[in-house]
Amino acid sequence: MAAHSAGLLVYRDGPDGIEVFLVHPGGPFWARKDDGAWSIPKGEYGADEDPLAAARREFAEETGQRPRDGEVLDLGEVRQRGGKVVRAFAVRGEVDAAALVSNTVEIQWPPRSGQMREFPEVDRGDWFGLARAAEKINAAQAEFLGRLAAAVDS
Repeated sequence: MAAHSAGLLVYRDGPDGIEVFLVHPGGPFWARKDDGAWSIPKGEYGADEDPLAAARREFAEETGQRPRDGEVLDLGEVRQRGGKVVRAFAVRGEVDAAALVSNTVEIQWPPRSGQMREFPEVDRGDWFGLARAAEKINAAQAEFLGRLAAAVDS
């Protein structure tokens, strides 16, 4: 059975249209990857957990900031290349990218070394216009950008 994640796509009005807040995964595997590596702040949730509650929790864990309460747009689900199903919700708001504080994750590094090391789950976040965000974000998650644009424009 595929893992399920839920995430929150925070957006705002920028000088050239909608901007979205994305995060870059931390750790040595992602250190030199940029285009296609960014993501909405998200994380796995269980069958007994509300996806929106999970999305809000994961946002706080990965950014150190609470998402704003307000109208929530359900952007549906996408399946990533590895099989994970991601459910996204959008909310208008602000995030201070410079104040990002992420939780950490422990992984074996270097691979097959037996040494466990701790890394931030997210090493940075930033705001992007939709066209630039489409270049930065995980390819499957790019669908959320189009859905957001359609929902906000209607």
